Amino acid sequence: MSTHLRSHDWFGRKDKDGIIYRSWMKNQGMPTDMFDGRPVIGICNTFSELTPCNAHFRDHAEAVKRGVLEAGGFPVEFPIMSLGETLLKPTAMLFRNLASMDAEESIRGNPIDGVVLLTGCDKTTPSTVMGAASVGLPTIVVPGGPMLNGRYKGQTIGSGTHVWKFDEDMKTGKMTQEECEYAESCMSRSIGHCMTMGTASTMAVMVESLGLTLSGASAIPAADSRKKVMAQLSGRRIVEMVKENLTIDKILTREAFENAIKVNAAVGGSSNFIIHLAAIAGRIGVDLKLDDFDAIGSKIPLLLNLMPSGKYLMEDFYYAGGLPVILNELKKELHQNVITVTGKNHQENIVGTTDNYNADVIAAYNKPFIPEAGIVVVKGNLAENGAVIKPSAATPALMKHTGRAVVFESIEDYHARVDDPELDIDENCVMVLKYVGPVGYPGMPEVGNMALPKKILEKGIKDMVRISDGRMSGTAYGTAVLHVSPESAIGGALALVQNGDMIELNVEKRLLHLHVSDEELAKRRAAWASPKPAATRGYVSMYIKHVMGADKGADLDFLQGSSGSEVTRDSH
Repeated sequence: MSTHLRSHDWFGRKDKDGIIYRSWMKNQGMPTDMFDGRPVIGICNTFSELTPCNAHFRDHAEAVKRGVLEAGGFPVEFPIMSLGETLLKPTAMLFRNLASMDAEESIRGNPIDGVVLLTGCDKTTPSTVMGAASVGLPTIVVPGGPMLNGRYKGQTIGSGTHVWKFDEDMKTGKMTQEECEYAESCMSRSIGHCMTMGTASTMAVMVESLGLTLSGASAIPAADSRKKVMAQLSGRRIVEMVKENLTIDKILTREAFENAIKVNAAVGGSSNFIIHLAAIAGRIGVDLKLDDFDAIGSKIPLLLNLMPSGKYLMEDFYYAGGLPVILNELKKELHQNVITVTGKNHQENIVGTTDNYNADVIAAYNKPFIPEAGIVVVKGNLAENGAVIKPSAATPALMKHTGRAVVFESIEDYHARVDDPELDIDENCVMVLKYVGPVGYPGMPEVGNMALPKKILEKGIKDMVRISDGRMSGTAYGTAVLHVSPESAIGGALALVQNGDMIELNVEKRLLHLHVSDEELAKRRAAWASPKPAATRGYVSMYIKHVMGADKGADLDFLQGSSGSEVTRDSH
């Protein structure tokens, strides 16, 4: 063994505390030789039946355990708070930081030498990685895998992405309620997370590109038996990582983050990628600024033809060759001097697995689907700290647009008026939604891709410029300017926008400008009053007081950095 096992400080003791630590574990039927110095591997499980994307993780945990035992380790499974994007109110993002605290303290406070993170639904990946990064043990991620392709009336449909289409069709009478309910079943027909390049799939690609998974892990469908094989192999590998003292900080370098930014652009990843990667960087101590995402990734070509930026789904991506093919196409763009959980770099990992089996799904670097596809950061007097837009999911003709603001003062105001026939709006207007940022909602929900007014949809118009300090689902599409910072609830200029103001968006010039004079904005600011906090007790109150801006990853300020793995006092 090349490194001291921290679990030995529990199970290796020859005193009263050692008796307590070993004896109570033995009530689960564990023999004495399990405590003979084997690496203790914590399996951090985000299973929950209230998180449908993660509801199959009991099986995955058993597969990991097999691998750990085969490699001579001691597997121990533990739960943490799970975050189900589809059910949890007011938004799962509000609790991402809470789940990260749960993961961090569960890992640090227990006799664990290495950790396996079982992740799936959107926030379960960044929250567990954030927590693990703040502890610093050997860490490997096992993504839960996407659902099988949706199929409806002979057509392929994508989870999330087609929700917006079905909603529009219901509004305009193209689809009945009965047809919609049937389509729901056709869309979500297997275990797994969204099979579009939504945030869950983006997070799986993110951890693979960062080097935190075994090669090829991100695209394997949840229902494919090879997903369990990957889980078992990950269980074997984490034991070796402990022996090698291959800790997470040795993997999450600046170069690894830059690789992840470029890969995210190439796959058409979710705009939520920015807020989660920034939060992870803050935990591991990598200086990653919002402008870096534009500078590093915005010129990267789109190589993956996947919804919402294309027409295929994750199952097709896997059959075409998965992320190893993308990594091979990007090899001249990526840093080679990175280490992954295998102890090798990406190019060494993917040897023999780079054949592209479907060029309509994965394009060659010199023949991309879109020449420049990375997420763009725009700034101006409306977003001094920046805002983001995903060009690959937007309408090209709207990338340079000036229009009259139609303002919704809250999400409730939006729902109450958006379909009012008397609403003064046309397709050239700019829809503005206030108070949906980290502090304002609270939690920064996925409402930034506001559904268009019914009377606009009935004209056949499918897209308009939309601006907010909120987020949008990675499964969504449209010309949505998101993450406006500073947010409106803390006095950002977005709070001062009024109906009729002219707003200019120029993606090429990286500009988001409110055509209102500084003098007029000063008058409006003097008359502005900050909204009443959404909560005055509990976690939500703490979140509101300590959450940082979207441009900094919306982590809590006191969670920045690491506390390490040492526990200085005993429990008895």
